[in-house]
Amino acid sequence: MLKGIDPILSPELLATLRAMGHGDEIAIVDGNYPGVEHARRLIRLDGVALIPTLDAVLSVMPIDDFVEEAIFRSTFRQERDTLEPVHREIIACCARHEPARAVVPLVGADFYDRVRAAHTLVQTSEPRLYANVILRKGVIYP
Repeated sequence: MLKGIDPILSPELLATLRAMGHGDEIAIVDGNYPGVEHARRLIRLDGVALIPTLDAVLSVMPIDDFVEEAIFRSTFRQERDTLEPVHREIIACCARHEPARAVVPLVGADFYDRVRAAHTLVQTSEPRLYANVILRKGVIYP
């Protein structure tokens, strides 16, 4: 245990977040996501839901401000603008940490392709469908 560090951030996840460089992306996905198939590096957070995981990661990881779009979410089927309750929660969580950043919907294959290219995939036990998000790491300014 560490002071001020959310205990959801396991040693493996903390080491990964620290090792990621500017522009690297991390996907945080639900329990139904094909994580083993899509991950370059897989970290499992069994028993942990998506929103607490997202909140914990955003508590320590800066979001890239060198690009227009740095936070992405999956969509309900092919419906880019439909917001499921979990999407509203993702948007609210991101707004608490990164109020100037929009959460961009990515439809189907576009989301999957981006996850396959991500530095790391974190698989939660989130039971809700389409509960997936990608974060692009930024920098800590001097």
